[in-house]
This record gives sequence, C-alpha cells and structure tokens, in this order.
Amino acid sequence: MIITCGATQDGSMLVTHSDDNELSDQRFIFVPAQDHTPGSMRGIVAGINDGYPRLVSKDRGPGYDTQGWPVTPIIGLIPQVDHTYAYFDGSYGIMNEHNLMFGECTNGAKYMPPNPVTKEEAEKTGKHSRLFYSAELSRVALERCRLAREAVNLMGLLIDEYGYFSTGETLLVADEKEAWVFEMCALPDEEYHSAWIAQRVPDGTVFVAANEFRIREIKPGSDDQIFSSRLIPGLTKLGWTPKEGPIDWLVAISQGEYNHPYYSLRRVWRVFDRVNPDLGLSPWVENGYTMEYPFSIKPKNKLQTKDVFSLYRDHYEGTQFDMTKGIAAGPYGDPTRIYGNYDGSSYDISNHKLYGAWERPISVYYQGYTYVLQTQPNAHDLTKGVCWFGPDISYTTCFVPFPAKVERLPLSYQIGDPQKFSRAAAWWSFDFVANWARLNFQRIYRVDIQPLQMSLEVSQANILDEWERKAHDGCSRHELTALCEANASEVINAWWELADMLVAKYSDGYINQKPSRPQNEGAVSIGYSSDWLKLTNYQTGPISYDMDI
Repeated sequence: MIITCGATQDGSMLVTHSDDNELSDQRFIFVPAQDHTPGSMRGIVAGINDGYPRLVSKDRGPGYDTQGWPVTPIIGLIPQVDHTYAYFDGSYGIMNEHNLMFGECTNGAKYMPPNPVTKEEAEKTGKHSRLFYSAELSRVALERCRLAREAVNLMGLLIDEYGYFSTGETLLVADEKEAWVFEMCALPDEEYHSAWIAQRVPDGTVFVAANEFRIREIKPGSDDQIFSSRLIPGLTKLGWTPKEGPIDWLVAISQGEYNHPYYSLRRVWRVFDRVNPDLGLSPWVENGYTMEYPFSIKPKNKLQTKDVFSLYRDHYEGTQFDMTKGIAAGPYGDPTRIYGNYDGSSYDISNHKLYGAWERPISVYYQGYTYVLQTQPNAHDLTKGVCWFGPDISYTTCFVPFPAKVERLPLSYQIGDPQKFSRAAAWWSFDFVANWARLNFQRIYRVDIQPLQMSLEVSQANILDEWERKAHDGCSRHELTALCEANASEVINAWWELADMLVAKYSDGYINQKPSRPQNEGAVSIGYSSDWLKLTNYQTGPISYDMDI
C-alpha cells in the first residue's frame, strides 16, 4: 500500500509491504554505505527469493556474509557509482538512509521467462540480455537514489539497457513528498524485450496492489505517467494492442488475476472498503479486468500507522467472507486455510483446473514479514524515516520501529533460517507464537497475544517520540542505534516469555492456571462450542445402547 501525505493525520508518507513467502529468507538485513574506486563494477544476482539464504556476498556488508553457504553467483555487471547509500534489505529493497521507500507485489504476466540471460549467453545466441528482476532493481535504486522520481527513471533505464526476466512485478516507490507505482514484465521479443510503466499516486489518496497489475490506461504525454519508449512499439509488434482506442496496460500484458478469481481483487476491495466505506464498492465484479476499483481513493478519515497495522490484520471479519466463521475455521475460529494439492498455485488463472478455492485474506498464514515505512514531515533528520517491521504473520506480530539512520540492525533480526528453529532469531519468536495460537485461536489471540501486542505497539510509538526528543537534544547515530537495539531486544524477550507461557497454559487442551496453584487445581476443560458441535457428527454419537437404524 501507499498512503500519501495528504491521506495521513500527521502528513507522513507511508509505504507498506507484506512478504508472503514464509519458507524463504525472512532476515531483515542492514546493507552499509560504501565508497567504490572509479571504474569498478557492481555485480547483479538473479534476485529471486526462492530459499534460504537469499544472498551470500562479502560485498554487501556483514549481514549477507552468511557462513557455511557458497557465495551467490553473479549473473552480470553494471558500472558502479563512487558512493552507495546504506539501506534496509529483505526479499526486495526496503528503505535507504535518505528515506527512499519501496514496497512490492508479484503479478502474473503473459510472458515470464524464468531464467536470466547473461551478456555471454546473449552474445552466443543473439538474444538480448535479461539481467534484472525487481529485487535487484530496488536495491540498485536504494544504493543510488534519494527521490522516488529519480528511482523510477533509473530502474526504467536499467530495464531498457540490460533486460528483465521472470514474473510480472509491481514496485511501490516513494520519498517524503511523492509516490509512484512502477510496474514491469518481460516481452517475448528480442528487440522489445521488456516493458515498464510508472504512474504517480495523487496526494491525498490511498493505493493498494495485491498480486495484480494496477495501472490501466497508457497515457502518452501525461505528467502523471512515465514509461519506456519501447513500450507501445513492443506491444504493437506483438499484437497486444487494440485496433483502436487507448491501450490498457493490465489487459495488454497479463491474464488478469493471480492464482484464482478474487485472489487479488477481494483484497483490493477490502482495503478500499475499510478505508472509505462510503464509496459502496462491491466485492463482486464481472471479471479480473474490472474497472470497478479506482487506481487510488481518498480515505474517509485520514490514517495513522496503527490504522495501517490493523488493515494488515484482516481476515474479512464482519463480512460474508469472514474466515473466522464456519466449519473450516474449526472449533476455535481459526482463519488459517492451509493450501494443498487441490489448490491453485499459478501466477495466473488460465492454466490450471480449480476444484474449489479459499478466500485469500490480507493476513495469511504464509506471511514471512510485514513492514510499514514512514517518513515524518516535521521530525528530526535522525528519526524522520522509520521502518515499522513485523516478523512473520501480521495478525500475530508486533511492529517495532527502526529508524533509517541507524548504523546497523539488531543481530536477532538479521539472522534466522525458517527451516531451523532458533531462539536467537527474532522471526522464530513470532512464528512460534503464531503456530501455538492455533491450539485455540480466538481465545489465545484475544486473551494472550492481543493485549501484549497492543501494549507493546503503544509503547513503541511512545519510544519513537522519546527518540525524537533525544535527537533534538543532540543524540548521535551511534546512540540512536544502541537505543534501537535495546528496544528490539526487550520486545523479543517479551515475545519469548509469551511463547513459554502459552506452552504451559494451553497444554493438553486445557486452560491451565498459574503454577502457584495446587497441582491440577484450577485447570479448565475448554471443549467445543455448541455452534461448532452442530456442524459435526457429535449428535449422532453413542448416547445409549440402542442400535442405530
């Protein structure tokens, strides 16, 4: 999401992202600023996050110097600049020291070459090179740019010169005052090999993307759009343009929605409907190319960061799609719907048969992390830009502030293999609690998780205000970094204490009282609600010795 300055209560620009890929690398990495010798080259990696570790390199700071793993191969080189900025990195670039902010979502496209084409391969085969995926594009932009428009132009030039491969992608790019949506895909042509377009988000509005391209009409000459000079000629050569009238970017380059009907559009509707219910938008549309949902909307009330946290914790509660209701939610209102062999798993809905489908909520069980980036207009330079980072599932995480000016990130956030449990890793504390909550989801969340979550997030906002005061009093970057590390450590310790408490409290299906009580005294049998029992075969169970007929 992008929540522009005019749509927030304090004039902050907000950019958000949830990385829904739980078994990949969830580390929150600090990449330091660096100076480079004239004439040096910058290595490009494939950049697709398909496992742990996503990147092993000695060139991007100690966070990526992951011991025991081979160095990630370089697929190409581009000229390096004299100085690169420090930034936070995840599956995609996040935020740099000058408060340039990125968000991301993956989209289906008509053409998605899975592998890069190196310069050497291009020379041998006559193909055009394809070196860039969105992840590396965002990182190069964060290394070199301060402003969103500058980043858009740089990424466009890199795609045009070096080529693009893999899935369609949307990158959200914003600075303190301006926000852009940058969308890209590969094309099946060697002259017109790649396509990209960017559209500015009007101030005072909210934008959301959910695994489907969101830019529609291509508007030559518009001050609010920037696109490749190769875009329209390429689409025309491929026959992907209408015989007359405007070109619809979404229709031209994609199959529409992702995975299954409403996988994307239901989430777009849900955000817009929560942000401004007065619009009366319908959750039902004619097809995946619908024009029912605007590019962006004005909110009914201006938003705060806590409102955005809430949007990310949504399972359609209170609507006809409420995932905490019905037999699929089990006896304890669990919104988790684990995907299996019968579920769609494609980047588009045109090439697989569907036997059924689950609604796709905003907060989904396979989230790896969520963040809300904030640039505050009147804050001290040290605390102006902040990444509110929440490991694991947004519903059961705690968002913690990390100012973009810190000298490093806490080690606990920069480590953690999702295939290997570790109490040293921040991610594992949240993943453990999220999984344990499924023993009795609604009770554990509302009674145990939410009170701590709300208390900590209120305290985090107060702590950020305290850092702001310290910055005005002369606090240094070094001191701010120490404060940030201490705060993060307190949050993780509190979450592990919660985890340990839940293990004992809900053991064997009971609510077990505090251990100070006498043994076995005070344990409560939870059982199941009468509403859920009516959905099962409980009523046909044996209640007498009579034969069923």
